[in-house]
Amino acid sequence: MLNMIFLAKILKNEYRDSVFLMRINDQVERMSGVKRAAVMMGTDANKDLMKEAGLYIDQVKDAGPNDLVIVLEAYDKGSGEEALSKAQELTSKIEKGTRIEEEPYRSLRSAVSFEPDIDLVLISTPGEYAYREAMRALLLGKHAMVFSSNVPIEKEARLKELAERKNLLLMGPDAGTAIVGGVGLGFFNVVKEGPVGIVGAAGTGIQEVSSVLGLSGVGISAAIGTGSNDISETIGGKTMLMGLSMLDLHTETKTITIISKPPSKSVAEKVIQRAHESKKPVILNFIGNEDFSQSENVDFAFTLEEAAYKSCLKATGKEMKLVDWVNSNKLKEASDMLRPDQIFVRGLFSGGTINYESQAIFRKAGRSVWSNSPLDKSKKIGGFDSSREDTFIDMGSEEYVRGVPHPMIDFRFRKERIIKEAQDKSVGVILLDIILGYGANMDPASEVVESVSKARSINKSLVFISSIVGTESDPQGINKQVKTLTEAGIIVTPTSARAADIALKIIERRWKA
Repeated sequence: MLNMIFLAKILKNEYRDSVFLMRINDQVERMSGVKRAAVMMGTDANKDLMKEAGLYIDQVKDAGPNDLVIVLEAYDKGSGEEALSKAQELTSKIEKGTRIEEEPYRSLRSAVSFEPDIDLVLISTPGEYAYREAMRALLLGKHAMVFSSNVPIEKEARLKELAERKNLLLMGPDAGTAIVGGVGLGFFNVVKEGPVGIVGAAGTGIQEVSSVLGLSGVGISAAIGTGSNDISETIGGKTMLMGLSMLDLHTETKTITIISKPPSKSVAEKVIQRAHESKKPVILNFIGNEDFSQSENVDFAFTLEEAAYKSCLKATGKEMKLVDWVNSNKLKEASDMLRPDQIFVRGLFSGGTINYESQAIFRKAGRSVWSNSPLDKSKKIGGFDSSREDTFIDMGSEEYVRGVPHPMIDFRFRKERIIKEAQDKSVGVILLDIILGYGANMDPASEVVESVSKARSINKSLVFISSIVGTESDPQGINKQVKTLTEAGIIVTPTSARAADIALKIIERRWKA
């Protein structure tokens, strides 16, 4: 057995954004000679994660919450020291690869005092500090986006009550995506400015709708992420309602689109009532729910694609024209290739919204789905549990991201799960999503193709279908990514709804060229 080497470096008072560190962590673990790595701030919560991962060593004990910690498990000392040096170099750079030239402000108050015209504060600190910083921003009269998660819901409620009293917009906590004033925040895709304003309690939902509109030549006036808890009974949809009101007053916004995972009943009723009061057309997409009456200015969409289509039509008066990479003959070949015993679909999703939507599409077709985030609570399983029948997994759920980067960045668990699902001979289709844009993996298609090839060596008739969210202006370039996937024999669609629909038709042998 190899004797592994543990090495660590503590960088005092070197705070870095969590998304940035997730990407660095992924790069470090790919370095030659490195088995595992932890690149994170030295908070107590992160130290606990290092202990769980077996990466906590004595040197880490004295690190403080503002100290950057790099821990490596390496196969030999030489490789470890070289990787540690490269990791430190990577952490000293911003994403575009240039060194940070300006001394950062040491506090929110000092930043505001030197730059009083700042009106929006982005907060991405460990959750235990995010509440304090968000409260400071609001008390200073600033709008805020709280990217951080792990803020207790009772504290979120206090923040949103204050924001409501001061007529300030508080996006989050756990708001992963926003586009404000033409600037993307968190995970986002590059789209032009235009007439559609989006409010979403679903980060990947915002990304898909804005990207689909972008691929169709329609721009976004703003995208407001509310955070996942906003639609709960406790919070009452405060950010969603304020976002709707703000876009109603925004002259550049011609159509308002609301996207949400299934909200609480009371929140749904409030949002619908406010939508009916809007001066502008409102498209409501409560994922997988179509049990609402429509009116002259309010329309409901069952899927994200339908939400984008109706938004385009209302905002421009023209039907949306979306690229389609699907070859009907190839789909029939895939359906005909399945063995009689291949009767189930497995979905492995980085986006919780896409997981919900895919379940809703299957439920509408009469197929119930097991999931770690199920629409039908009786179909609940843990994400690490073995799949059964049709199973869809949200790989961005808490159980998968404790101490590791989000699956939009790090594909390790999804690649392992692809191989595991391929070993089940009853599986005919594996359904995936790929998210492009800033903050995401820089070459996700290549990551997927590697595992697809291994899976097909186990089960050669297995069909792979992937939706892809992004634009050509994203750093990864959607056309390059689509080319890599299609050349590997993966069926690629521009929306998650189309991917789920094709999976249904193939597994039920209903596809006709």
